[in-house]
Amino acid sequence: MRKAKVPKLIPVLILFGPTASGKTALAEQLFTGPNALCRAEIVSADSMQVYRGMDIGTAKPDKDLQKRLPHHLIDIRNPDEQFNTGDFVRLADIACTDIYSRNALPLILGGTGFYIKNFIFGLPAAPSSDPALREVLRAELEHKGREVLWEELAALDPLSAEKIHKNDSYRLIRALEICRTSGLPLQALPAEAAGERPVYHFLTVGLHLPREMLYDRINLRCEDMFCRGLHKEVQSLFLQGYNPDHPGLRGIGYREFFVKDTETAKWRLSTDIEGIKALVARNSRRYAKRQETFFKSIPDIVWLSGLDYPAALDHLSSMIYTALDNTT
Repeated sequence: MRKAKVPKLIPVLILFGPTASGKTALAEQLFTGPNALCRAEIVSADSMQVYRGMDIGTAKPDKDLQKRLPHHLIDIRNPDEQFNTGDFVRLADIACTDIYSRNALPLILGGTGFYIKNFIFGLPAAPSSDPALREVLRAELEHKGREVLWEELAALDPLSAEKIHKNDSYRLIRALEICRTSGLPLQALPAEAAGERPVYHFLTVGLHLPREMLYDRINLRCEDMFCRGLHKEVQSLFLQGYNPDHPGLRGIGYREFFVKDTETAKWRLSTDIEGIKALVARNSRRYAKRQETFFKSIPDIVWLSGLDYPAALDHLSSMIYTALDNTT
């Protein structure tokens, strides 16, 4: 009998952690310069860095770093275009296969836990609840009203909209959560995760810092973003016609700038920069806490401390060499 062909494993390093935990700096230390461990390319697992024109508020890596350490899934959508978990898994599969075919190590880097978990385990039949997205939908329900959200559902999933009354907030939010996460109406979701995906050997690494230190770093990053002109970036996007009705501008660091005029029901920019800054910092800290909670649901994580950076570098270097040896 002919032996079954065993597919070759593609080694993939997954490096994640809450916002401002030092993920990009660690990747730069490992994979750039004369002492780089190996050739690597980053697949961004950041739900906001996919959007063009949103550089400062998403802490997007600068062009110099992108030249020295190539990035994928950055600047691939306009702020008014949807990008969901299904899009990420599909495009990340393509990117990892392409990177490995050129003898480089694929590195999934980011803090969008839902993307990372579904990349590791594949897409479920119906997406699990995404607390961050659900919070966004609840805010939209409060500010826009049920009618607007129901009309969005009717456009995305007409059959579900027929079965859900506009006043049924729970089912309305859940149906929109599924549509935005999967990019599909409920009826089109597969009975189980579909499609043959590449076979990976994962090395899953998480960075953590003491809560107080992490919050201090978030506050400093927020201050730096405003010093670099975050308000001007948001103003430019607004002048191009973008606002929180569009997916890109719903993210932290952008939606806080907007208020809805009570008379015209139109969006305008707040002039209270200090108040906006405080909101961005607070929302970022809350998001980091949710990230840490979500990451605990991902098994087989090797946690490294951001407090001892040299030790983290040494430990991760050793693990990467071992992982590469096991797949060659």
